[in-house]
Amino acid sequence: MLRKISDKAANEVVAWLNIYGGDNLLDMARDSEGRNLVDVSYLIAQKYGNASASVAEQMCEAIATLSGVPFTPADLAELPTYGDVAKTVYGTLKTSQNHEEISSAVGRLVKRTGDRTTQKFARNTGAEYAWIPNGDTCAFCIVLASRGWEKRRNTVEHLHSNCDCTYAIRYNKDTSYAGYDPEEYYKQYSEAEGQTSKQKINSMRRKYYAENRELILAQKADAYAKRQELNASSAEELNIQ
Repeated sequence: MLRKISDKAANEVVAWLNIYGGDNLLDMARDSEGRNLVDVSYLIAQKYGNASASVAEQMCEAIATLSGVPFTPADLAELPTYGDVAKTVYGTLKTSQNHEEISSAVGRLVKRTGDRTTQKFARNTGAEYAWIPNGDTCAFCIVLASRGWEKRRNTVEHLHSNCDCTYAIRYNKDTSYAGYDPEEYYKQYSEAEGQTSKQKINSMRRKYYAENRELILAQKADAYAKRQELNASSAEELNIQ
């Protein structure tokens, strides 16, 4: 559900861009006459950021209920501010005017809101949380997952496009998540070539790509085709005043 929410946000951004986007998106982002790219991205990030945070809260409550512990409601994580969105949009436009990259950047802001909500509930209740890999997982996510279950206050700022990984929470050590094996992830990291963390992560990336090149290219082509089809239908449904 969290993935669907962030995807929906990205789809609305790219649908708007496909309709109204001009040759110079940087000028469009700065346009003060009418609704500009930053304004639209902000409205979408707020709308779906709230949905992402709400779903994360429901997940935390469900795990608490299954664990037999009282659930303590708390405020959701703060939604992306206008400044956050503007920084994200301008930062992306500096390197690319590709509609997909801009929309993915906004989708990551939405996903981050859900992740931070899970962390907030964990901290407020003394629960543990871990970064759980899922789908086409990058090397950096594997390293984060290798940390295992812990109580910490740092947040994950790194989110790659189409990332399915997310924080999971547990209120006691009897709770486990199918397929999550931090020891195996740490083994991959420790055995990777390189002396520094950066060198090891880059080595893991190269190895993964070499082993899965054909699959990765096929997945990218399939994802692009599906996104184009979805964009066409989203353009008809788009309703941003």
